[in-house]
Amino acid sequence: MSNKIVVGYDGSESAHATLDFAVGLAKAQGASIVVAHVLEWSPYSFLTPNELEERHKRRGEELDRAEKAILGPVMKKLENSGVPVTKALRYGGIADTLCDIVKAEGASQVVVGRTGNSGLSSRIFGSVAGSLAQISPVPVTIVP
Repeated sequence: MSNKIVVGYDGSESAHATLDFAVGLAKAQGASIVVAHVLEWSPYSFLTPNELEERHKRRGEELDRAEKAILGPVMKKLENSGVPVTKALRYGGIADTLCDIVKAEGASQVVVGRTGNSGLSSRIFGSVAGSLAQISPVPVTIVP
C-alpha cells in the first residue's frame, strides 16, 4: 500500500474544503493525492437496445463534460500545490466506486466531505460519507 490519499471530489463548496484539507494532509505525510470524481450511474434500468445505445452515447458526453468542467479546473488549481496529484473519473455507485479506486490505486486512506451535490437522494438512501465509512477498505476522513 502506497502513501496515497483518494479525495472524493464533486465540485461542491464542501469538496473544495475537503480538497484543501487533503492537500495539507498530503504535505504533512509526504503523500500524493488522487482526485476522484464519480458520476452516479445505476445499472438497474431496463432499456431497449436503442435506449442502451443512446445511454452509452450520453455516458461518453457526461464523462467529457465532467473532465472539462470539474476535474480539469481542479487539476490546474493543484499544479503548484507541491503535492503529486493524479485523477480518476468513473461511473458507478459513488461509495462503491470510490472503494474500487482506493484498491486500484493502492491508497492508504480516503477523504470525503460530509455533504456534497447528492441532495435529496442522500436524505432518502443515506450519504456517500456514511456509506463509505462502513465499506471502505482503508481509513476514511470525513471533512465537515
